[in-house]
Amino acid sequence: MLTDNIFLKIIQKTIPAKIAHEDDQCLAFHDIHPQAPVHVLIIPKKVIVTHDDIESADAALLGHMHLVAVKLANQLNLQDGYRLVINCKEQGGQTVPHLHMHLLAGRDLRWPPG
Repeated sequence: MLTDNIFLKIIQKTIPAKIAHEDDQCLAFHDIHPQAPVHVLIIPKKVIVTHDDIESADAALLGHMHLVAVKLANQLNLQDGYRLVINCKEQGGQTVPHLHMHLLAGRDLRWPPG
């Protein structure tokens, strides 16, 4: 297990974070380097290093993360829209070796990104 993973430390409450949601499967918190006025990270409590590492058994967990995103979007009044992003590996923009979903909103999000 990756014990130097910053997200694990947030899950374990050994470093602080502005928590937006927590349940037995996942944790959501506000990004300390936001890329939009609203930038929340949704992470599974189960260690999954990258999107490539998900398995069939993780389907319900991934679905739950999407339902949490909808719940947060409603709580944060994101009725004008939002974007969900999952980066995979270094070239895909992943900087923490723990699967995470970005919930971005509060400004016009152009396409293509990057």
